[in-house]
Parts: sequence; C-alpha cells; structure tokens
Amino acid sequence: MSVPVFLITPPFTQLNTPYPATAYLKGFLNTKHIPSFQSDLGLEVTLQLFCKQGLQQLFGRINRQNLPLSANAARMVALQDVYIDTINDAITFLQGHNPTLGRRICTRDFLPEASRFDQLGDLDWAFGTMGMQDKAKHIATMYLEDLSDLIQECVDGHFGFSRYAEKLGRSANSFNDLYNALQQGYTFIDELLVTLLQGHMQRLQPKLVAISVPFPGNLYTSLRCGQWIKQHYPQVKVAMGGGFANTELRSISDPRVFEFYDFIALDDGEAPLEQLVQLAEGLSTADALKRTFTLRDGAVHYVNNKNCHDYKQGQVGTPDYSDFLLNKYISAIELVNPMHQMWSDGRWNKLTMAHGCYWAKCTFCDISLDYIKLYEPIAANLLADRMEEMMKQTGQNGFHFVDEAAPPALMRALALEIIRRRLVLSWWANVRFEKSFTRDLCLLLKQSGCIAVSGGLEVASDRLLALIQKGITVAQVAQVNRHFTQAGIMVHAYLMYGFPTQTEQETIDSLEMVRQLFAAGVLQSAFWHLFTMTVHSPVGMQPEQYQVKRASTAVGTFANNDLVHIDETGADHEKFAFGLKKSLLNYMHAIGLDEPLHKWFDFKVPKTKVPPDYIQKVLEQDAYTQPKPTTKVIYLGRSPIVEHFTKSKKGSSWEMTNLTFIDKKGKHTIGIDRGQADWLVETLNAVSIANKKVLTLQDLMESYHAAGLQHFELFWDNKPVSTLYKAGLLQL
Repeated sequence: MSVPVFLITPPFTQLNTPYPATAYLKGFLNTKHIPSFQSDLGLEVTLQLFCKQGLQQLFGRINRQNLPLSANAARMVALQDVYIDTINDAITFLQGHNPTLGRRICTRDFLPEASRFDQLGDLDWAFGTMGMQDKAKHIATMYLEDLSDLIQECVDGHFGFSRYAEKLGRSANSFNDLYNALQQGYTFIDELLVTLLQGHMQRLQPKLVAISVPFPGNLYTSLRCGQWIKQHYPQVKVAMGGGFANTELRSISDPRVFEFYDFIALDDGEAPLEQLVQLAEGLSTADALKRTFTLRDGAVHYVNNKNCHDYKQGQVGTPDYSDFLLNKYISAIELVNPMHQMWSDGRWNKLTMAHGCYWAKCTFCDISLDYIKLYEPIAANLLADRMEEMMKQTGQNGFHFVDEAAPPALMRALALEIIRRRLVLSWWANVRFEKSFTRDLCLLLKQSGCIAVSGGLEVASDRLLALIQKGITVAQVAQVNRHFTQAGIMVHAYLMYGFPTQTEQETIDSLEMVRQLFAAGVLQSAFWHLFTMTVHSPVGMQPEQYQVKRASTAVGTFANNDLVHIDETGADHEKFAFGLKKSLLNYMHAIGLDEPLHKWFDFKVPKTKVPPDYIQKVLEQDAYTQPKPTTKVIYLGRSPIVEHFTKSKKGSSWEMTNLTFIDKKGKHTIGIDRGQADWLVETLNAVSIANKKVLTLQDLMESYHAAGLQHFELFWDNKPVSTLYKAGLLQL
C-alpha cells in the first residue's frame, strides 16, 4: 500500500473518540481524489502499552532499574502479576466489548488498587444502585490512572493520558527545553511510538506526513515523530499544523524547529495541505504555499500565496473517519463533573455548524485570529447530509458540535432537519447563553436529540460581563438555563476568575451566583479556570484599556500566546483556586448548598453582597415576550383525537370539542369551541413538521380571521391553547 499523504494525530488527546482534525482533512482530500491514510497514534500507543505484553515490558524495565520506589510504586510492583493478568480484560471492558465483566469489577476484588483508590468516595452514593456499568468504568479508570502514576514515577516523568509532556509545550517562548529533551535517548513511551510509526511508514511509503498538533500535550510527541521521519525517511516532507500552531507559533523564528518539520501551516488546513501535496508531488514550488512557515537559507520564512484562496465550508467535504480503530477506543469515567464525563465516555462524531464565531466580541478570546473572526455557517441540509454519511461510516449516532458558539438560528434549522428526516441521534454543542434560547426553541432542540449544552458564564458579575463584552447578564443566563433544564437538556457553564480588575468581593459574589444557580436546579455542571491573557485577545493587544500591564513585551523565538500580566487593582486571584473548585465539586453533587461561602476557604473572605434569593426572584419573573408576527409556528406532535359534545347552561347550548394529544409519556386534553377546534385541527396539519412550507404567526392570524373567527390573540395567547407547547406546538 502506498499513499501520497499520511495524516497523524500524535499522543495524546482523547482515548474515547478520535480527535477530528485529520478526519476533516481526509474528507477534504477525498474531494480532490488524493488518497490518504490517517492514524491516531495516541490510541495506538495506549493499546500497545496497556496490554499484557506492554505491562510485562514496563515491569521488566522497572525491575531492571533497581531504583528506590515510593510506597505506592512498591505496592504496584509487588502486585505486577495481578496487573499483567487483568489488563487485557480491563481494556476490553472499557472498549465496551465485555460488559458483563462490570459486575465483577464492582465487587472491588478483581482489579488491584493503589493510591488513586484512596480518594474514592462512596460509589453507591455517586452512581446509585442502577449505575453498575458507570461504576465499573470509574473503577477501571482509577486502575489505569494508578498505572499512569507508576509510569510517571519510574520510566517517563512526562507521561499523561491527554497531557504528555505538556509542561514542555505550554508557553514555550524558547525552544531550548524541548530541543534539549529531544536530544536525549528515547523514553519507554518514545520507543512504543516510533515502533508504531516505523510500521506505518514502511507500509504506506508516503511522500508527505502531515501532523496535527491541537494542544501543548501533543507537541513533544509530534516532534519525536518528525525527528524519526527526518532521520529514516529524509526524502519525505513533514508538515505540522493544528490548534497549537494556530495560536502559539504565529511568530516562530527559531530555525532549529525545522530539524523536525519541513513546514508549519496555520489556520484552516485545507488549502495549505493541498499546496503541500502539490509540492511533495513535484507539481509546484515552495512559492505556491499557503500560510506556511519553512526554512530558506537557514532562516525561517513565511509564505502566503495570495492567489491561493481558502475553500468555503460547503466545499470541504464530509469528515472521513475511516482508518481509525473505531471499535478500540476506550471510554473512561474520572467522575470530575457530568460534562467532563461526556468528554471521556462514549464515542462522538465531531462536527462544526459554522466556521468561526458569530459573536466574536469576548475580550479574553483570540478574536483577532481568522479561525474565530471569519464567520461562515453551513446550511442545515448539508449538515444533516454529513451527519447521515458519518453515521453510516462510523456506526455511531452521537455528535459533538465543537463550534466556538453554535448559532441559535442554525441550531433551530438543523433540529428541524433532523426531525423531518426522522434521524435517531444524540448531540451536544457549545453555545452562548443568549435570550434566543426560548422555552420553545429548547423543546425543539431536545426533540431533535440535543442532550447537553456548554457555555461561558465566565465571571458571574454583570460589571465584569460587560467588560468582557459577553453580551449577557447573570439574570439572562438563569432564565435561559431554566429553559434548557426544563426541556431536559443538561447545562454546563465555563466559569472564570481573575479577569482584570476583579475584586475579592466580586469573586465571592460570583461564587454566590453560581451557588444559587445550582440550588435552583438550572445548572448541572461547571468548571472554574483562571483567566489567562493571550497575545491575540483584545486584553492582550490593548492591556491599558483593561487596567493591566504586560509583564514583558519580549517576543519569543518559538511559542507566543500566553502572557504574564500585572493586575494592580484586582485581587490575589490564585489563592481562591482551591476553594472555588472544592465548592463547585460539592455543588455538583448537591452538597453544601446551604453552607456559608467562607466554609470553602482557609482565609478570611468578604461576605457576599448578593441577596440570597436573587436567582429565585429572577426565575419567578414573567419572562414572556409577545411573539412577532414573523414568528414561525411548528407542530411536532400527532393529530389529536377529536371528540365533539354539546354544552348547556341556563337554557343555552353550544357545541364544544375536546382535543386529546397523545405523546410518549401520556396525554394532554383541552376543550374549546367547536369552530375554533375545527380551525385548530386543520392548522395543526398545516404547520406540521412534515410540511416543508413553514407558516408564521401572521399567516395563522389571517387564516383564523378568514374562517370567520374573532379575537385571535385572545384565543392563541391564553389557556388552553397556550398550553399546547406541551403537545409540541412551538413558536420559533
């Protein structure tokens, strides 16, 4: 087998699902009829390590070293035969191929336990009596984490399942540490990596190897791959791109990096990759490259052929997941929070609804970069076509939309398309908590298979949200999250502390807002992170506007993104980290919601100034807004059962109708005047989801009056018709 292009995701990203970058590129190459092969080397190395033979090699190496061991490592070495005998079964279980083993794992006498199990809480409380599979996955995950600790201590201090050598790659303004590490002999993990790489190279004989590096934790292994290829296949071109390059390497000038790569490409990969293929095939010169760094005469040069244009989203093809070992991915449960569980458990096909961000105003975000500021949505019917194609290819019907923020209007259009096609799938997405997410839109999203959303609440302070230019308020977030939650969609919030000028009082008040959101049941999952100033964000580009200073204006020769900043007006933010995270962990398990906030900190903090019922009062407010005449009306349910009857009172009688709507959970009955009922039944058929033509509220009002009926608003906006959203009559 020989292919022109070998696409690599180096160790390590996720173990439960392929990182989608190479699948996107392979799908694009398919549209150009360019053969390619892709490999998730992170998964392959993991499987090579965590198997009977891999552990035999691991423990053999540890035994030969004869080094002093911690008590924890010594315990594991003493139990090495148990680890070796159980590893294949544990991995098979986590791959979903042997579910019955879960019962034995849950007995806690099958898998050996080391220090990770010291922090294991009451699993019956955490998972309940019915969550045996999840409980077993969590135990097996802790078992693998124990082995990870052993590897770190004894054979490879850089090891981590998703953050391998991350410290070397994060904010590496200088290439020195990485370069020195790469001059050392191979680690145990390096040996496994290059052995697998060697097998692929011998079989594929590519002309171009394209390595995607999304995170700092992939950087070191990508360099190891490039180093090995340059040593053993010097005629093969090696290109690197991905999220890390897009944010960190935009000003790279260290020529030593090009001992490992021939090229570093930025931003959207399709057009740059096409030009690199042309160059590797001898069909073009380096002058034709698109957004690509290369070495000329010993110096780093940036080449950007202005005559080469990027592709529209409708032209890049459907992501292609072939070549991946799809039945061998590992579902782990670390039990951090519900959203993180979704990240690590189960297979998800990754897609984007749009290129870039439709908001693109948040001042902490890298909105100056093209991958955020250039917004281009994808048509809903094309998205649905791609989803159907991917489901057929992968056998999986779960989708994670990885947009910066999925556009509400496009989410609505996609949901309608999914329902019309009667596709059975589950999906989740990143969103902005904006008022467009009405009760009815959330019900529509749920009906289409949306199970969760994640979005940035950031600092739960209206002053700081305005400074961030988030375009939301805390009250708005609470109301929107209620809509999601009542529809049955889980909500995860990204939380931030340490934004410029944030005071201790605002940090505590923000925590109080978060506490109340959990207590009200409108937030199910969240995660705190410390603000980091980046060079491509408005704060990083104009720090004086935010009353902060850059600690240094020097530009490094390698990675340049994260900036050290000085906030002379704000609090000592880092001291809040432990208390914020501890409180959140408890809130997610409905613990400590009535405790005073100072309980979570080991230093004195100010009392909150937020009224204790602030969120509750916000949720009690009538959030109803009069729909516009252009509002679209959609009916998702079945035709109702119609029962006519005559009602009499004081010698007068008139015809009435009961309409009974039956759904999966029960039934909903309303009684109205027969004339209105006849019109409503006919209208429900007209606005049914099955019909391509969509009617507006204005269309319905005109139809109502044309039928000789009066007082449309009185009929439509009040009970019992206003309760029909429960039966699937939605205003969008």
